[in-house]
Amino acid sequence: MIQKTDSQQTISKSVTLEGVGLHTGKTVSLSFKPAVENTGYVFVREDLQGAPEIAADIQYVTNTERGTNLEKDSIKIQTSEHVLAALVGLEIDNCYIHLNAPEPPIMDGSSKFFVDALLKAGIEKQKEAREEFIVDEVISFKDETSGSELTIIPSESYQITTMVDFGTKILGTQNATLDSLIDFKDAIAPARTFSFLHELETLLDNGLIKGGDLNNAIVYVDKPLSESTTTKLKKAFDKDHISIKPNGILDNLDLHFSNEAARHKLLDVIGDLALIGTRIRGHVIAKKPGHRVNTAFAERVAKRIKQDKRLNAPKIDFNKPPLMDTVAIMNMLPHRPPFLLVDKIYELSDTHVLALKNVTMNEPFFEGHFPGAPVMPGVLQIEAMAQAGGILVLNTVPDPENYLTFFMKIDNVKFKRPVYPGDTLIFKLNLISPIRRGICHMRATAYVNGNLTSEGDMMAQIIKRNDAE
Repeated sequence: MIQKTDSQQTISKSVTLEGVGLHTGKTVSLSFKPAVENTGYVFVREDLQGAPEIAADIQYVTNTERGTNLEKDSIKIQTSEHVLAALVGLEIDNCYIHLNAPEPPIMDGSSKFFVDALLKAGIEKQKEAREEFIVDEVISFKDETSGSELTIIPSESYQITTMVDFGTKILGTQNATLDSLIDFKDAIAPARTFSFLHELETLLDNGLIKGGDLNNAIVYVDKPLSESTTTKLKKAFDKDHISIKPNGILDNLDLHFSNEAARHKLLDVIGDLALIGTRIRGHVIAKKPGHRVNTAFAERVAKRIKQDKRLNAPKIDFNKPPLMDTVAIMNMLPHRPPFLLVDKIYELSDTHVLALKNVTMNEPFFEGHFPGAPVMPGVLQIEAMAQAGGILVLNTVPDPENYLTFFMKIDNVKFKRPVYPGDTLIFKLNLISPIRRGICHMRATAYVNGNLTSEGDMMAQIIKRNDAE
């Protein structure tokens, strides 16, 4: 379910930091800049002609080797996840990320320096509300080959749990949990990237890690440190001495957390899921996460959000009492059974109404409308939505009992699926334009079990009873 929640946020001013690109080994400048509402996260390649932009969007993921890499019209961004995690972790919704290279600086291999820069720039609220995807059912993705699996379940906030098993004695199994984004800055942002010695050797041999040193990656020694390997590492990192610490990592680094590897995997999950482009309210449980499975899961969730936005199906908590019951509705509408087709009102504002009808086998129209295979007539679905719209427009006058509602126009009516006895119809009507002189122009939709059954644009007018006679 998509819901409008708190105000969107951006940064108050631009801020710049410099570092070395992990894969290029070159000095990289990165600037965070404020962005207007609904911009999202956008990378800007200042080093290319015209300073082309590429949105941080799951559709632009091209590969996930050694990071989550984006490409659009030959514009490339490598290792986007640490920067994006910092933005999500600080609950910043809109920001431009200017780069003079295809990758952000690696810094110390975590999100800490990006978080510090963003806090230095300041965070400010914006006028428009942010959209949030409220998880109301389980969504999962599993990679059968690796055994990696990501699942999201309902929760009152955005939470992440990572469970990692690296299959090595030196690291083994680790878990990490983030219960609230409030804790991201201190609990997750400082967690640095890591690799195993055998992976590091392969990267160095293939010239794929030119900006690494022992200060921006934890190296777990999962194989004997031979003389040739030691010589290779000394040269690569410009060190006179290389040794293994008692906890199994190369020297020059102390772990920030005993489970720093699991925390960094959690950081990566946050950064990769930022590519969904919508705030999430749910608990992500990630078993053996990695960029490939993270982005595959992000794509699945993004498709679900797109579907929800298209359907825009309302949700009703049936444990809560309605705003208006049948008696209250009859006090406002002139309709009476068997032609009263609205049972309850759950939401009512100046611009929308949310109503319900329980379709029972006792409805009189079933006696003659396909008795052997009863289906609610489409015209009565439209009438029911019109009655709900009548509540919306009559709510604007102090004495609704003295008014009648008449149709003026119906456009763009479509029927998507049948409505059967036992169905619960939920009607949602939103104003297309402000109510003027008692004329109400509405967009009306009807749903059963979250599926669209009928829709249309309606125009109605309320007239005083005496004027109608």
